[in-house]
Amino acid sequence: MKPLDPRLLKYARTTRVFLVSSVALGTATAGLIIAQATLLADMLTRAFLRGASLAGLRTPLLLLLAVVLARTLVAWLQEVAAHRSSAAVKSQLRGRLLARALALGPRWLSGERSGELATLATRGIDALDDYFSRYLPQLVLAVIVPAAVGFRILLGDWLSAVTIAATLPLIPVFMILVGLTTQRKMDRQWRTLSLLAAHFLDVVAGLPTLKIFGRARAQAAKIREVTDRHRRATMSTLRIAFLSALVLELLSTLSVALVAVSIGLRLVEGGLGLETALLVLILAPEAYLPLRQVGAQYHASAEGLTAAARIFEVLETPVPSTGSRTDIPDLSHATVRLDGATVTYPGRDVPALDGFSLTVHPGETVALVGPSGAGKSTVLSVLLGFVQPDSGRVLVDWDDLAGFSPDAWRAMISWVPQRPHLFAGTVADNIRLGRPEASPAAVRAAAEAANALEFIEALPAGFDTPLGERGSGLSAGQRQRIALARAFLRDAPLLLLDEPTSNLDAESEALVIDAVQRLKTGRTVVLVAHRPTLLPLADRVVTVEPETVTA
Repeated sequence: MKPLDPRLLKYARTTRVFLVSSVALGTATAGLIIAQATLLADMLTRAFLRGASLAGLRTPLLLLLAVVLARTLVAWLQEVAAHRSSAAVKSQLRGRLLARALALGPRWLSGERSGELATLATRGIDALDDYFSRYLPQLVLAVIVPAAVGFRILLGDWLSAVTIAATLPLIPVFMILVGLTTQRKMDRQWRTLSLLAAHFLDVVAGLPTLKIFGRARAQAAKIREVTDRHRRATMSTLRIAFLSALVLELLSTLSVALVAVSIGLRLVEGGLGLETALLVLILAPEAYLPLRQVGAQYHASAEGLTAAARIFEVLETPVPSTGSRTDIPDLSHATVRLDGATVTYPGRDVPALDGFSLTVHPGETVALVGPSGAGKSTVLSVLLGFVQPDSGRVLVDWDDLAGFSPDAWRAMISWVPQRPHLFAGTVADNIRLGRPEASPAAVRAAAEAANALEFIEALPAGFDTPLGERGSGLSAGQRQRIALARAFLRDAPLLLLDEPTSNLDAESEALVIDAVQRLKTGRTVVLVAHRPTLLPLADRVVTVEPETVTA
């Protein structure tokens, strides 16, 4: 990645303000460094050559104190600007990353590992702290300070300026060589960390199943193996960082020594004044220091740079084109058609749907049946607008769905998936997801219609009972009835159900079927059914085969 990636300016506008402030503060720092060196050289010359007393040095001492305080203030301002800019940039990038992931939709997300995305949105973006608070300010200083200091030395002693100009480029050369190696190591470290995070998240999500089949210990061993790979990658990167710091320190020390030897010889011969010699000796290390610090801070920010490169890959992934029309026909009286829809998922050669056609009339309940993998859930994804057909169309009456706004279209749909997701929040919050502005009375009525009121009232705090992520603490049947309560509350004219009785016992299945019977009344329904108990709910049954189907 480049020292300053232009994409940061594009996706995080706060970076521009930060760079302007960094240049201004860097210029002030360079001026204060030169002023401090000039005052020190003047005071030492007056004290040793002219025998000036402490009283005679009072004014330059006070000026020197003022310069030191000013440098402290400027350094503090740089820290404040860096941390505030870092917080703003991280917030902007995190918001853009999540917004782009949502815009790319489930089809794109299905090809990504959720653990890697979670790590990218949290630790990856947080790693940019060092980039903004340490690396970028030092990079600005590395441009401004050596140029200003070198020009001031040139005015006093051109030979020392030539020596510095000849040796100074060696540091960036070695920095580039070390940086390329570091970047490769950091890329490997980040890939290992992403793999570890994704694998760990998958293991935690499937821990109950792993315990049942006695595979938990095997997965623990796998996590130890990946963790050890990450440890080795991290230690390898740190080893390079420490060695590079040694190389840069050695180069700058030898370079300053060359300047000092030259000054010493000319000072003994009388070819150089003491004040000029002191000025050059004080300023020479300051010319090399910012470059050395850039090399050191690069390693601290390398993880953030690697993560940022991956973030930009996501942000630059093209979003599927969507329509903007909001004048969707009333689905209570509109016919919905799939006309020769073909869908092939990335990385697969066989289409999930191949020329599939289906007509659903207003108020009709259509059940889709067929073997697993035939494409029944894909039909629902197409109707939801999560997946755009590679060929074929979805028609609402005779209007192409591609021309409508996805948000406006989904506002007309209630969706109950096979495994509904419950969020960390109260029971009421999870039901109110169907209609956030709904009153407590409406939430209660929806729960009652979904046969969920009895078990909700038996919970410790009723509707205010907090649920864990994924609804931990509730049975599969209870989670399904909360999802149905969402659909009742949403009261949309088009209802999509993806096997609502999957993995339920007989009692829970009966309660869900009874709720679905009420929910489908007055609505157009597309129902994916594996169990024959759902088929009596349908007006028509369509068999989906892994080949072209017309119904």
